[in-house]
Amino acid sequence: MEQYRMEPGSAYPIGTTVNDAGVNFAIFSAHAEKIELCIFDEHGQQELERFVLPQCEHNIWHGFLKGAKAGLVYGYRVYGPYSPEFGHRFNHHKLLLDPYAKALKGAFQWSDRHFAYDVNDPRQDLSFDARDNADVMLKAVVVDTSAPLVPRNPIAWQNTVIYEGHVKGLTALNPKVPEALRGSFLGLSHPAMIAHYRAMGITTIELLPVQQFISEQFLAEKKLSNYWGYNSLAFFVPHKDYINQQQINDFQRMVDELHQAGFEVLIDVVYNHTCEGNWLGPTLSFKGIDNSSYYRLNPKEPRYYINDTGCGNTLNISHPRVLQMVLDSLRYWVQVMGVDGFRFDLATILGREVHGFDKSNGFLDALLQDPILNSVKVIAEPWDIGPGGYQLGGFPSPWSEWNDRYRDTIRRYWRGDKGMLPEFARRIHGSSDIFEHSGRQPFASINFLCSHDGNTLHDLVSYQDRHNEANGENNRDGHSDNFSHNHGVEGDTNDKEIIALRLRQIKNMLATLMLSQGVPMLLAGDEIGRSQKGNNNAYCQDNEINWLNWNEKALYADELKPFVASLSQLRKRFKMLAHDRFIHHNDKKSTVNITWYHPSGYAMKKDHWHSQHAATLGYLLEKNESTSPVLLCLFHAGKEPIAFQLPEIDNIAHWQVMVDTTASTEQDEIRLIPAERIITMAPFSTIVLLNDGLQNN
Repeated sequence: MEQYRMEPGSAYPIGTTVNDAGVNFAIFSAHAEKIELCIFDEHGQQELERFVLPQCEHNIWHGFLKGAKAGLVYGYRVYGPYSPEFGHRFNHHKLLLDPYAKALKGAFQWSDRHFAYDVNDPRQDLSFDARDNADVMLKAVVVDTSAPLVPRNPIAWQNTVIYEGHVKGLTALNPKVPEALRGSFLGLSHPAMIAHYRAMGITTIELLPVQQFISEQFLAEKKLSNYWGYNSLAFFVPHKDYINQQQINDFQRMVDELHQAGFEVLIDVVYNHTCEGNWLGPTLSFKGIDNSSYYRLNPKEPRYYINDTGCGNTLNISHPRVLQMVLDSLRYWVQVMGVDGFRFDLATILGREVHGFDKSNGFLDALLQDPILNSVKVIAEPWDIGPGGYQLGGFPSPWSEWNDRYRDTIRRYWRGDKGMLPEFARRIHGSSDIFEHSGRQPFASINFLCSHDGNTLHDLVSYQDRHNEANGENNRDGHSDNFSHNHGVEGDTNDKEIIALRLRQIKNMLATLMLSQGVPMLLAGDEIGRSQKGNNNAYCQDNEINWLNWNEKALYADELKPFVASLSQLRKRFKMLAHDRFIHHNDKKSTVNITWYHPSGYAMKKDHWHSQHAATLGYLLEKNESTSPVLLCLFHAGKEPIAFQLPEIDNIAHWQVMVDTTASTEQDEIRLIPAERIITMAPFSTIVLLNDGLQNN
């Protein structure tokens, strides 16, 4: 056995630091009375030695273990009062994970021994459990991390097209990816996947949580799992289930290969809560290290947690050491793991102070000032379930935000809801009504139709109701109103007319997304017609419900993939579709002009906008300094055909049809339409016309 000696160490940096002589251990706890470092064998199965951390400075307990090396397996036992009624839940019988752990050993197993109290005692958490949990608990591994392999090459926001996907779901069923790599980080960057990303024209891959998470106990008991990953345990650790070879190197290699291929990598991060749940949850890390510091507790009854997340607890990011941990974690993922930015789950939590959300709060200010983090992309999910939790448009620059008003408006318009034209135009315009007043640009709006949370595009046009029976909650979970439409049949059908209409509606929504100002985000699989069989809350389904079906003969797959590719090419070709400032009619400061057209061929008037039955709109973009190019986008969400008089524009003799959602994607011939023509738009259709000057020769 190795010979170790504990000596005085350093309080900084927090976590583990390796040098030639040994390893420094540092951990924050403001209320602990003693902390023991527990050393395990290389498999993490047998505890070998315990060492008391000899010093505490600024509430950071630390010690230098002479003779220790990278690869050492360890955990902590923290001594202090067990008094939940006062917010303290110390129990040294529970092995705890280091909040700064970089790699893990072993497998987590649910057991009653993970709870600091006796789960069978009628006093619940006011009782005490003295059983050890080390044999079923994950352990930390000391690592000596290296720098990223390839420097980041940021893509401008206005050129960004995001693709939101799940590490496992993207490749689990892909026959072009070697079986050994499917469902892993390395599978995600396989050449077959890179070819797919390129074909679609995306620039940025946004991954659902990749920080180490565990499944909730109630899911494990039902033989289900937390597939999405919004149940964090370790904020510095790549999730073990996605590893093929080495925990850190696999992730770095994935990022490296995607960077070399020209793509950005964003990760979805969950700093609003942890997997330790409410007052009856397990004690795995933070709760047993310093519960009253790491979590926001009810000031009148500190036994209980503030639950603005809906997940049982809320991380106390207002505490300086907790804030430091979050910022250290973010910097680690940028500097060591190489990511290009973050999407923050329930981001309103991160902007909360005692009085509520404050866009000048400590975290938001710290992020803006940080020399590393102020240069990466940051995206907010701008809501939580606490008071005043809905904050769309409330985040400061340079944040971008998931725009659920965009999602709902586009869905409702194409469903055929009445009176949607004004709202529809605002969302296409980049949601200037939400973002422009605070001096932000169109790319503050992350426009999306579908995300991991909710229906896929296929299901949005195929199911009227949710079908979440597989989740084991009697179909009570998930949103009850998705602004969806089944077009006459619930679920799959052989009716060719319904199938054709559903395909056209998917194309309409995709076209709208790529023609809108702001940043488009695609849900992985929507480009190949992926279905979740009507499940709009598939968070616990680690199976074919969530995994992408790569069958190229599947319904819609052969049509949608080239259609998405053509839209991406159109957006890339014409920069006016992704302008870096809001465009207004006859704005002399802008290089681009916008005009909204009525089917009569004249510019929209006030009464046109407010007609409850109006369902048709023209959207024209043109350069102010020249007559070319000119793009005219026509949208019609009515149930009957409509005649649209093309507007009279000087020096335009013909239009070229660039997009027609009623036509097959396979059509390659150039279609020209005389400028004076009246065209008939089919029910629920989109047409995009171009004049770049060539059509007039």
